[in-house]
Amino acid sequence: MNKIIWIVLALLAGAFLPIQAAFNSKLGKAIHSPAYASMVSFVVGVISIAVYILLSNQNASFSGAKTVPGYVWLAGALGAFYVTVIILSFPRLGPALTFGLAIAGQMVISVLMDHFNIFVTEQHPLTLYRFLGIVLVIAGVVLIRKF
Repeated sequence: MNKIIWIVLALLAGAFLPIQAAFNSKLGKAIHSPAYASMVSFVVGVISIAVYILLSNQNASFSGAKTVPGYVWLAGALGAFYVTVIILSFPRLGPALTFGLAIAGQMVISVLMDHFNIFVTEQHPLTLYRFLGIVLVIAGVVLIRKF
């Protein structure tokens, strides 16, 4: 049952991305700056997660932060890049192509990370089915683009 909850939450999180992009795109047009819209999105996100942390009595030990490799701190920059590119792409490509391409990119990198055991706890080798899954995702993006 626990796994089903996480599957539903992951699906819901993915479903929220195009809605977030639409909201951010509208904000970017309203304030005439996609970069500022991206920043506002992150500020609202910081406030939201701060409220969640306070309400759920989360604890953290920041002593471990000194031991993580430097590249780990790039996560925030990667998130900012993603949100800003989505804000810029959404009105130009539309939601289906924008997120089709984003998902295709995620699938290719995720399968490579699994196969080469990069940043993962358990290696999953590239199989014919995984390769076909990527091909089908890319084919879906091509079909969305063509039709």
